[in-house]
Amino acid sequence: MNRLAAFRTSIVAAAALALSACGINSVPAAEEAAKAKWADVEAAFQERANLVPNLEQIVMSSAEQERETLQSVIQARASATRPEIQLDGDDLGDADKMAQYQEAQNTFGGALSRLMANVEAYPELRSQENFGRFMTQIEGQENRIRVAIRDYNEAVRQYNTTIRTFPDTIGANIIHGAEPMVPYEAVTQGAEVAPELNMRSDSDAAN
Repeated sequence: MNRLAAFRTSIVAAAALALSACGINSVPAAEEAAKAKWADVEAAFQERANLVPNLEQIVMSSAEQERETLQSVIQARASATRPEIQLDGDDLGDADKMAQYQEAQNTFGGALSRLMANVEAYPELRSQENFGRFMTQIEGQENRIRVAIRDYNEAVRQYNTTIRTFPDTIGANIIHGAEPMVPYEAVTQGAEVAPELNMRSDSDAAN
């Protein structure tokens, strides 16, 4: 009886080991890791969006041109934070949804870059403590976004490799029905060139 029990125990242990080797644990672990990293990406973009109201207060004291550019930032922010374009963990394999999300974030980032380039042309704004603090916050946030995207893409790479590599691919396809995840293709915004602004009065120009 003891031998039979020991034999059954060894069979169960061997089966568990075989299932583990087939990705029953590694596949969901890699998937959850990628989903967690995506949550960091979304949080980083949301933190950038949360900075815009502070920028609005600063820019409203500048010239009309900057106020018009600010409106494009506000509109792009609203588009980038729409609930219908947000992605959850189950959407990370949908290339179309990822492309829509990326486009909205790139539009927002581009509008913000143009505004910052324009506003920096004003010495009186550059010298403001609030503007300097905001610039530091934006630069720091852009760095956090880049790091979050890099970490997410690495987690996606590991997950996609896991579900395609033997023996994990057995569990990925038979047990989990796993599908590849879509990496975030970060687009580096080109350096935005501010228009040449004539800050001199007519009398200065005459001289």
